Amino acid sequence: MPVTLVEVAARAGVSPATVSRVLNGNYPVAESTRQRVQQAVRELDYVVNAHARALLHSTSGIVGVVLNDASDPFFAGIARGIQGAAAETSRLSVICNSEGDPEQEFAFLELLRGHRADAVILVGAAPEDPEYLAEATARAKGMLSHGTRLVLCGRPAPGEDAPGAVVEIDNAGGSAAITRHLLDLGHRRIAYITGPDGRTTTTSRLAGFRSALAEAGVELAPDLVVHGDFSREAGRAGVERLLAADADFTAVLAANDLVAAGAVHALRAAGRRVPDDVSVAGYDDLPTAVDVWPNLTTVHVPLEEIGRKAVELAFGPSDQDSVVTVPTALVPRESTAAPAAG
Repeated sequence: MPVTLVEVAARAGVSPATVSRVLNGNYPVAESTRQRVQQAVRELDYVVNAHARALLHSTSGIVGVVLNDASDPFFAGIARGIQGAAAETSRLSVICNSEGDPEQEFAFLELLRGHRADAVILVGAAPEDPEYLAEATARAKGMLSHGTRLVLCGRPAPGEDAPGAVVEIDNAGGSAAITRHLLDLGHRRIAYITGPDGRTTTTSRLAGFRSALAEAGVELAPDLVVHGDFSREAGRAGVERLLAADADFTAVLAANDLVAAGAVHALRAAGRRVPDDVSVAGYDDLPTAVDVWPNLTTVHVPLEEIGRKAVELAFGPSDQDSVVTVPTALVPRESTAAPAAG
């Protein structure tokens, strides 16, 4: 039989109410009393009944986290920040991997609402499809009506009337900054390998690239924009496509560091030196950026800080800013240099 709160109280020589105060941490208790209760909990191997606590306090202590790809270091970094911040307030993070499938994402939202999650954090780029945005707005309203707060991480709100908070990444600003870095080095023929089409992150990063070129008076060459996804394979295939078309370029800007790593591999396989013949830059500042040689010039995205900010918005005052933009920073490394003469 499971140990009860009453048994813990008897072992510690206090009332059940005192045990509850110690376990909940919501009422001042003398340190000596706290230590006796904690010792009794350890000796009896007492485990708090989460379902009973939820019924009593109208809160489950659950933070639902829905990721596009749990194996991707970008999402893992944000999840680490969410889990750390949630654990500091004795909340349990439940990680769900949607594989970027909108239907699976909505299914997880329903499951988490059924488990009375206190908050749900959606992480990753969202489809720009009008039907998806309408459905996402409806789901957000339904969750709020059942007491679940919604936070969007790395994606904009699906509609002006969609409830919930947003942690935005300055994707356009970061992409413009790294493009200006290449332009300042003297590059004018810059190839760009995008993320998946129809995704908010892809659109923002490509927009930053375009705007920086326009500011510098450099015409965007359509043949230098290669569409892919956020994988290493996309970087390899993108460079091979450019080389097969005999495209003229002195630098490659990739949608993220994994794509950039694939680009470096393909250039080397073709006998091109990085950065002597072709400069390569990425985005996100993942561990991959310093595993690749030469180390990648990239844009630092503070992933754990983003996760922590999402938890802060989920459980902070309801009148605080509903949209927070997290800045990015250029990180120049050895993979970029001035183009070779001629």
